[in-house]
Amino acid sequence: MSEIASIAAAIFKRAGKSPRFLVAIAGPPGSGKSTLAERLHEVLPEQSSVVVPMDGFHFDDVVLNSRGLRQRKGAPETFDQAGFAALLRRIKAREPDVAIPIFDRSMELSRAGAAIVGSDVKFVLVEGNYLLLDEEPWSRLGDLFDFTIFLDATRGELERRLMQRWRGHGKSDEEARAWIASNDMPNIERVLARRREADLVLSQ
Repeated sequence: MSEIASIAAAIFKRAGKSPRFLVAIAGPPGSGKSTLAERLHEVLPEQSSVVVPMDGFHFDDVVLNSRGLRQRKGAPETFDQAGFAALLRRIKAREPDVAIPIFDRSMELSRAGAAIVGSDVKFVLVEGNYLLLDEEPWSRLGDLFDFTIFLDATRGELERRLMQRWRGHGKSDEEARAWIASNDMPNIERVLARRREADLVLSQ
């Protein structure tokens, strides 16, 4: 059995007959959270799962500029944590047709109501950097998750992946290195140093 099939089987077994099961997929920038979430979505029974990205709750650049946080975009304080928590509570309660925002990196904007979580969806795969961050108010999310996964990777590997990401979004190597050093690396260190225990840790 492949690793992804084993993870899906563990989630399926842990969920049992629960009608709604929230899985947190956390890790530092570049660790592969989105990839894992999509792969799990593909192998879980058809139409039984949905991916909910935390990135949809990025504050808009206008807000970040007004708060002097534009150069720290992606840090915990640059997200609408309260709005994200409220969404997860609605999803946990199985409210019908919960609309979720999706962050469009090509525009650096969140698109509101870009996807729907139906009440019949069993597995909700929530992915984001700070789902297991042991800092207020993020630590309050803990009770909302039924199963938690943390993706670990070396700093060198994370930097390599982030260089590829930013090159793909049009940054020069110099711009990418500067952004990683000033923004991504502080976020990586924060996630690695201040995380709660996970049910499953995967080395990437």
